Amino acid sequence: MPTAKDIMTKEVITVTRETSLQDLSRIFMENGINGLPVVDEEGAVIGVVTQGDLIEQKKQLHIPTVIALFDWVVPLESEKKFEADVKKMTASTVADIFHPHPVTVDVNADLTEIATLMAEEDVHTLPVLDGGRLVGIIGKLDLIRGFA
Repeated sequence: MPTAKDIMTKEVITVTRETSLQDLSRIFMENGINGLPVVDEEGAVIGVVTQGDLIEQKKQLHIPTVIALFDWVVPLESEKKFEADVKKMTASTVADIFHPHPVTVDVNADLTEIATLMAEEDVHTLPVLDGGRLVGIIGKLDLIRGFA
């Protein structure tokens, strides 16, 4: 059965936390890709950013509902989610919208493991690591190509 190293894209485009959202948009458009690994100064993978993160940044802000009970104001929804939404909407760099602690896959993982990981973790961009070092990336089309 094929493994990650057989289906991964080996020439990986990466971004850093400091990459502007304008540059990120351009990279997505010019390369026709859905997601990118976010790396630190040493090249270690620290997260993933996707087209969905950019789209979510432009969504309408939902103001949390509250109930006034005597002198108390009781929020009915999470304040943390509201704060996170505001942070994304005012973002100017990848640091404000990326997913830290990415789901990654080992270079020797087989297609079943990769498909299970994508489905169970609901991710579609998997950095491929070999001994902790980024060596490739797998997207949905790479996986489908591997099944064909």
